[in-house]
Amino acid sequence: MALRKLGKDPESPSGGSPTVYLDEEKDSYLVQGWKVEDAGRLGQMDIPGHESVVEIPRRMVQFFLEVKKDDEDPDV
Repeated sequence: MALRKLGKDPESPSGGSPTVYLDEEKDSYLVQGWKVEDAGRLGQMDIPGHESVVEIPRRMVQFFLEVKKDDEDPDV
């Protein structure tokens, strides 16, 4: 499996989390983030038993956008 690390939270105090990866074989993202355990927030979502929820800060969207840019630019 070829995972490509797209970026870590630039404001993380420890520099270790959250992190966004791209699985190039499955063409999907993997997100390491803070485990969501707040029942009120989870109750507003329809989460199947085989899925879970993690949270990342809004500032990390830049890492998803970078992949989109790479896909559109054949010279990269």
